[in-house]
Amino acid sequence: MPRINKTAVLVLLIAASSIFLLFQLYYYRQYASKNGLYVFGGKGSLSGNEAQRHLIKKFLGLVHKYSLSVFLVDSVSLDLLSQDALLLKESKLKEPHCIFLCTHREFTTFALLGNLWKYDASLLEAAEERGMEVLEIRGKDPRLVSMDDLAGNDIPLHFLFKMGSRLVHLVVLYERSGNYLWHGPLRLKPSVDRKFAPFRRLDFGRYAGAYNRPELALTMLDGLDVRIPRNFSQFLREHSQARFLECPYKEARAFYQLYPDDLSPEAMDFRMKAKSLLHLAARTLNELAVPFWLSSGTCLGWFRQCSIIPYSKDVDLGIWIKDYRHDITQAFQKAGLPIKHKFGKVEDSLELSFQGLDVKLDIFFFYDEGDIVWNGGTQAKSGKKFKYVFPRFQLCWTELLELKIRVPCQTLDYVQANYGPDWNVPVKAWDWKSSPPNVQENGAWPVREWDEVIQVY
Repeated sequence: MPRINKTAVLVLLIAASSIFLLFQLYYYRQYASKNGLYVFGGKGSLSGNEAQRHLIKKFLGLVHKYSLSVFLVDSVSLDLLSQDALLLKESKLKEPHCIFLCTHREFTTFALLGNLWKYDASLLEAAEERGMEVLEIRGKDPRLVSMDDLAGNDIPLHFLFKMGSRLVHLVVLYERSGNYLWHGPLRLKPSVDRKFAPFRRLDFGRYAGAYNRPELALTMLDGLDVRIPRNFSQFLREHSQARFLECPYKEARAFYQLYPDDLSPEAMDFRMKAKSLLHLAARTLNELAVPFWLSSGTCLGWFRQCSIIPYSKDVDLGIWIKDYRHDITQAFQKAGLPIKHKFGKVEDSLELSFQGLDVKLDIFFFYDEGDIVWNGGTQAKSGKKFKYVFPRFQLCWTELLELKIRVPCQTLDYVQANYGPDWNVPVKAWDWKSSPPNVQENGAWPVREWDEVIQVY
């Protein structure tokens, strides 16, 4: 009987055991992928994408249990959806994967429609039972703040769900009276661990934001059922320009303590008509997709007293000249606002005025000139030109008279340029040609151009 080589037998046994272990590992991975389980790496932690998908799956299961209406608002993830090559790649993958929800960042952002949700503290307990750390950020409810009550109530604004180094950021969107969605800023209390999350890099929270209500669509991303904005490209455009400024109620209250509000029937009637005109102008310009903002006295009224100045007698809007459309006049006339005058031309000092019901709508077009921007003015009887110079500014959203509308983000600089350091003191005797500190004489229109640049109806 041949002698058995013990070394060969040992090698054979080791090889067979290794093959068996590899088979078991392969089978377990197959089983785990079908049942939502995840295999830990050598150090007892999931790989980056696996960890993020694992957290997102747990998060979506949790919100589904509580019937919460959440949808994906992560800017990187939504941007990836516009890349056809990635969509094709995702459609061909059969194993669990994470292309869209797992990005180069350690967090993914979702939004919750706050008006469809009743706060339930057990949600946080259930999250912790599932192995998640939860941080809740609260703030004042601006819907309940007014000049009569500056306190407001605390409401949840942001939630952060964390497992290991991975996060889901849940932003709460509340419906405001202007029929839009609003989220609050993410402000940390001193007791909060600043290392809990990369707060400065989060998509939402540096400022408050305002959005139109998006239509949602249910889709499958990375093997998970996820709601997304149906027009996610439009949502991304809104996100890039979503910064929201709250009306400065505290300062407005102080103003009214010095200068009591005019509650006469004439003032109340003007405010009602100005509100109607402002809403009509907003609808008309929004249908044309022309961005605009509160300018001149209307901007001052919002910033100083959170309202319309009752003795101003008009509504003032600003538009960048690059956004001018030749059908603007026709659109306003179709809306029932006949043109009152047209001064200037597209290349220089354009100004349009439309007549509402006892209230005039003035639209000033702004020109970009290096470090400054300006709008023009024209004196009809003399042809003299004037130039109103402002420091550069960006646009933010706000709410006025139950309307979501833009104002210059640098509102104080804008108002001070137009009304000087004493802008907080009412002045009823105002000469548009000489009173503004930022006005400059700008020559005169040649008489041969008057028929074009001075049109009074």
